[in-house]
Amino acid sequence: MIVTESLSKRFPRVTALDRLSMDIGPGVTGLVGANGAGKSTLIKILLGLSPATEGRAAVLGLDVATSGGAIREQVGYMPEHDCLPPDVSATEFVVHMARMSGLPPTAARERTADTLRHVGLYEERYRPIGGYSTGMKQRVKLAQALVHDPKLVLLDEPTNGLDPVGRDEMLGLIRRVHTDFGISVLVTSHLLGELERTCDHVVVIDGGSLLRSSSTSDFTQSTATLAVEVTDTDEHPDGTAVLRERLAAAGITLHARVEDGLPGAGHILLVEATGDETYDVVRDTVAALGLGLVRMEQRRHHIAEVFHTATPDRATAPAPGQSADQAMEAQSR
Repeated sequence: MIVTESLSKRFPRVTALDRLSMDIGPGVTGLVGANGAGKSTLIKILLGLSPATEGRAAVLGLDVATSGGAIREQVGYMPEHDCLPPDVSATEFVVHMARMSGLPPTAARERTADTLRHVGLYEERYRPIGGYSTGMKQRVKLAQALVHDPKLVLLDEPTNGLDPVGRDEMLGLIRRVHTDFGISVLVTSHLLGELERTCDHVVVIDGGSLLRSSSTSDFTQSTATLAVEVTDTDEHPDGTAVLRERLAAAGITLHARVEDGLPGAGHILLVEATGDETYDVVRDTVAALGLGLVRMEQRRHHIAEVFHTATPDRATAPAPGQSADQAMEAQSR
């Protein structure tokens, strides 16, 4: 879907992209990096709106330097910043964008109704956009990116300004863009956890350079660490703490809870698995204490951990009580 070769973009005192080479295939791909990492600059180059200083890029097999118009006919774009006219309705705006994309009037109205229904704005479609919440405005921007049935959509920070519920709903919509309609997606974010839940493939850039590009499953590969979660009892009101003590006394190695700061993390122990006997010791210890075993499973890496481990000089580790996403967001600020 997208290919770049030694792509660079330099301004008088800033290098936005530095010899970036990558291939992006069909599906949902996440482009992650702190603010200023070059994500928005890359999207503008891919759309043919900003020329590269050097290197080349192609979208859907079309050269961005010579075929910008043809690319924009086949690609949808959701910009990061608020860019909606407040005095028109969502229907009027999306119909206008559909007509701008070349759809005839009847088809534009039909596609607009279908698209606004898909993004959850059908009941509100005739209200002026100026009265919309932030989440509703983001949905309008997504709708106009989809209305002309593109082969690929570029979504620049689509969850900006949304509360946790709105963020989850937007991520669900993005996933359905591919599963329901077969449209490939490139979505940018500075929040690593969002991409872990939504994307098939993740590209990490920093300072305009490629740090890593691989499938989400490769990022979140299984480790030799067990995640153990137990229930409390009247006899042991803090079952996790007493289990930690007993396992340590039995010679089992326990790791710091890297999930600290995430919901429910306080009830999870991370146990180093040295063999099948580790499972037996955990099981027997839980049973001897009379605790309920909620789960015992091989733990998977979070993308954030891989990113911080792989780039200690560029990334900031989470502070106590702070999630990896929060640390990344603080670093970007």
